[in-house]
Amino acid sequence: MVTDVPQHRAMQVTGAGEKLTLNRVEAPSLAAGQVRVAVHACGVCNADAGTVTADRPEAGFPITPGHEVAGVIEELGEHVTGWQRGDRVAVGWFGGSCGHCTACRRGDVVHCPERQIPGLSYPGGWAESLTVPASALARIPDGLSMAEAAPFGCAGVATFNAVRNGGARPGGRVAVLGIGGLGHLAVQFAARMGYDTIAIGRGPEKEDLARSLGARHYIDSTGRQPGAALRAMGGADLIVSTAAATAPLAEAIDGLAPHGHLAVVGLDGEPLPVRLDKLILHARTIGGHLTGSPADTEQAMRFALTNGIRPRIETLPLDGANEALDAVLAGRARFRMVLTTGGRA
Repeated sequence: MVTDVPQHRAMQVTGAGEKLTLNRVEAPSLAAGQVRVAVHACGVCNADAGTVTADRPEAGFPITPGHEVAGVIEELGEHVTGWQRGDRVAVGWFGGSCGHCTACRRGDVVHCPERQIPGLSYPGGWAESLTVPASALARIPDGLSMAEAAPFGCAGVATFNAVRNGGARPGGRVAVLGIGGLGHLAVQFAARMGYDTIAIGRGPEKEDLARSLGARHYIDSTGRQPGAALRAMGGADLIVSTAAATAPLAEAIDGLAPHGHLAVVGLDGEPLPVRLDKLILHARTIGGHLTGSPADTEQAMRFALTNGIRPRIETLPLDGANEALDAVLAGRARFRMVLTTGGRA
């Protein structure tokens, strides 16, 4: 039973276009079915930029962004079972669902029309404390640090699902377009799942990195068109596009083998002009992967742990959120920025 309303520090935006400020805030009341998590680490995603700059945020001002959270349960609301204080947990882009719609009843909780998102639907994880539905929790396995676990709630589970659900058969050829915060995880997942993995990046200097992540082949998109290069190799069964750029995709589709699939994970919101004959004549398909359920996140973390996969991260303290966000938006963040609160990250 909660006897008082705790206070904690949070990085917040108090108005459209304003910088984040470190404020002391009261935690929301702990309702039935909810838990309070002491945040140890929280990732900084490109999607957070949209949260920070929103003119009319879903939850109103002030906004506390953050949807790649790792921490420890510190309080349990009524009717919460299966969890206890001290459990190490992650919370991602999926932050709860209604539980009664058709999608939820089918187990497809991430496509619930009432799905909640930390930082948008309620205060997010750029804070020392996060109050969430218990249904949003994923258990962090021993062996992953908090800072390593945090990106799995969004970048990790999205790329894990994109690769494993992309339709490529064992031993097939999988190409990953972009080797940044999402792509460096997708390359590792594809390689460890046994696919003939091709990394596509900008510049010859990224080849050594790509191969260190597990790629067997590298395509420099500044010197060759990716689609043409893939076609010369026999075509890819799956292309996972992780770069936040739509423009290269129309040509990249040419690199899909018959029955090949393009899975889009990174996006910039621009339209994709594709001639339908490119799809129909070769039975190709295009789809997207935004996130995954807490069960998917747990599977991604366990797979990573047993196969030596880790996100490459750069950590900053909580009050460095502006610096971290600026680095992400300016392209200075090579892989994943993670904010830490001073807990054991």
